[in-house]
Amino acid sequence: MIKTNEVASAPASVAEALRNGLRRLGKAVVVITCWHQDRRWAMTATAVSELSMDPPSLLVCVNKSASLHGPLTAGASFCVNILHADQRSVSQACSGAIKGEERFREGDWAAGADGTPFLRGAQASFFCTYETHLAYGTHAVVIGAVTAVECAGDVDPLIYLDGGYARVARRE
Repeated sequence: MIKTNEVASAPASVAEALRNGLRRLGKAVVVITCWHQDRRWAMTATAVSELSMDPPSLLVCVNKSASLHGPLTAGASFCVNILHADQRSVSQACSGAIKGEERFREGDWAAGADGTPFLRGAQASFFCTYETHLAYGTHAVVIGAVTAVECAGDVDPLIYLDGGYARVARRE
């Protein structure tokens, strides 16, 4: 809702209004990774959320045009790596301009027991096995059962807000 003392142009569509509204929602930046058909895959995302604590699960939303869409919807295990504020270069490498294995040139990557890549030094890495997915509009909602979690360092996540990166102010 626009207050009378605010000036804003009318959105062209509900989708544009949604995009504009969501720019006001700060989200932790994550890189979703998987091992599929003998190669590593990675994608920067913010559309990730906890789903349930019983059973422990996460959901990730992946655009059908993203290279990671095929491996995830084919049932690959995956890892959700919450980036530290100092890992902006990892986010940028995995956000689309760089393709394939080159996305792993930034950061300190290791392989989990099943080969799933994870980022050492990430705020947290959630290892997930594929459960199911739902196609919806331009995206797939992929649900994973969390099988292991690794946490590192002080809590200082990289945040995406209003079209750019931000850092959380320390709590009082």
